[in-house]
Amino acid sequence: VQAAPQQVAEDKFVFDLPDYENINHVVVFMLGTIPFPEGMGGSVYFCYPDQSGMAVWQLLGFVTNEKPSAIFKISGLKSGKGSQHPFGAMILPQTPAVAQIGISVELLENLAQQTPVASAAVSSVDSFTEFTQKMLDNFYNFASSFAVTQAQMTPNPSEAFIPANVVLKW
Repeated sequence: VQAAPQQVAEDKFVFDLPDYENINHVVVFMLGTIPFPEGMGGSVYFCYPDQSGMAVWQLLGFVTNEKPSAIFKISGLKSGKGSQHPFGAMILPQTPAVAQIGISVELLENLAQQTPVASAAVSSVDSFTEFTQKMLDNFYNFASSFAVTQAQMTPNPSEAFIPANVVLKW
């Protein structure tokens, strides 16, 4: 967790991401100690050096007081094109192994009109499907840990037994 940004302008902040090539997702969240001013939010940008060492900035999305956190997939962005960004005129220290997350404080109306790079959004369907599959695998493993053979079963009229293959078929 990086809670100390580098302030590069009155309304712009950056966080360094060392070893960014091994990072798949970035979580951006507000700490809850200082809210955005009324009517303002923060555009979230990802910056990485291209082959020539030039900074490539891409809009990921935004955070606001009403939406204080977001998860962004950055693993597919490292070969894409840059987009318009508010960090253009600034010379920010950039080293080949370090990327940056930039936060630009802007009006909420401006945030709504921006279009983030499509591959940055984490698909909720895929995440939900993956979560569901892992949850069901965990359930099956847990239930299987209580498996007994018919010879080991003791009659108990108040308990119902479900064959493990029924759960597996489902």
